[in-house]
Amino acid sequence: MTSRITCPTLAARVTDAEQAATHIRPGMTVGMSGFTGAGYPKQVPQALATQIAAAHERGERFGIRMLTGASTAPELDGVLARTGGIDFRLPYQSDPELRERINRGEIDYMDIHLGHVAQFARSGFFGPIDVALIEVAAIRPDGALVPSTSVGNNATWLELADTVILEVNADQPAGLEGMHDIASCPAPPHRPPIPLTTPGQRIGEPYLRVDPSKVVAVVETHGPDRLTPFAAPDDASRRIAGHLVEFFRHEVARGRLPANLLPLQSGVGNIANAVLEGLREGGFEQLTAYTEVIQDAMLGMIRDGLITTASATALSLSPAGVADFVARIDHYRQRIVLRPQEISNHAELIRRLGCLALNGMVEADIYGNVNSTHVAGTRIINGIGGSGDFARNSFIACFMTPSTAKGGAVSTIVPMVSHVDHTEHDVSVVVTEQGLADLRGLSPRQRAHAIIKHCAHPDFRPQLQDYVDRAYLHSRGLHTPHLLPEALSWHQRFLDTGSMRV
Repeated sequence: MTSRITCPTLAARVTDAEQAATHIRPGMTVGMSGFTGAGYPKQVPQALATQIAAAHERGERFGIRMLTGASTAPELDGVLARTGGIDFRLPYQSDPELRERINRGEIDYMDIHLGHVAQFARSGFFGPIDVALIEVAAIRPDGALVPSTSVGNNATWLELADTVILEVNADQPAGLEGMHDIASCPAPPHRPPIPLTTPGQRIGEPYLRVDPSKVVAVVETHGPDRLTPFAAPDDASRRIAGHLVEFFRHEVARGRLPANLLPLQSGVGNIANAVLEGLREGGFEQLTAYTEVIQDAMLGMIRDGLITTASATALSLSPAGVADFVARIDHYRQRIVLRPQEISNHAELIRRLGCLALNGMVEADIYGNVNSTHVAGTRIINGIGGSGDFARNSFIACFMTPSTAKGGAVSTIVPMVSHVDHTEHDVSVVVTEQGLADLRGLSPRQRAHAIIKHCAHPDFRPQLQDYVDRAYLHSRGLHTPHLLPEALSWHQRFLDTGSMRV
């Protein structure tokens, strides 16, 4: 480990996780590293959870306000939620224990666009940041920090926090050094443009910076990121991918996209991986990516030269993907750039680059509004993540899902979504295994026709068409026909009977 901490000043502050955790006290706001299970602190949160549990046994209240980049892992989100140590959490989560406690009302959770977090923090919307707890891969002689497998909001937490705790993880590849590009956005007004015009361009430096006087503890750790591989694409995912690949071919033929498309943004999950594999099989070459997370499918395309450059804020790889990444890290370092999420998710850059956004959803309604976060309008799943950053600003925003869920009992195409994350104005394309609806240039009634015809499952198509027909007659036309007493009846039927079927 001594080779990972070569700054004498910070080497003198090496301590154990238990001692480091004592710097986090009840009621504090803590900015932590971590983005989709990558680069999160591994030991201090567990020591903190032990101290919180002991305080609760003494009858003392001990909870913190916890801010991260996105989701983390059981060793952070899970253990602190289970101990009752989280009072407030943002901006994205995926841990089952944390999710359950949020939905029981035990933890206040703020779902927020990932691209907004840094500016909101600098503006003071979350209050003072008391502590930053950040995993890094190494500390250089001058005190510069080699970032880990995710960047997220780490630069912001290090800038704003009163005190800093660093975990230096020797299990993170030393070859990560040089892969990052750390830049930030000046506060308004009179902000200059961000000088980035291609996904692989570098506009900052490869290191995180911190005032050494703020560092109160450095903890040496060993441990891999807790990354669970996504399931292999199923038949529905492959059919969704096929529809999208055919759509992109059509756009190229019409001259609306270049032969190598535009920079890809791909959400996480097996559908996103299936789409990337579909692009590979479809013969597309010389692709680029400007996204948030690099998963196995994208890594494989970078390895094989199908994607020439990929910009992201985190690596979210399976164990096999990690092994491949480490074995070819010199190759990947020339082709992957990891940035702060305020840059990877910045509206100006997404719009300038003309990204193609590929994101999953829970449901879409007949007019093109999309719910990507809630079940039956009330129960949060994970969060909006960066899908809104990209949907609002991309050249084409695609939302994907199988047409049914719960064994066919639930239609993912409904009369009215039970929760709105992306309005009809931000949704270009809706895709299910049934087909693809291109909503660009269509009125609400035309969108309803396209979505029902191309995306709804045949078992639910008559119900949806009946709803639209009766809504149009009842409202005597109007711009967006609805039967308000029935608009959410499908969801109520599911809650009452376990099925949306009539």
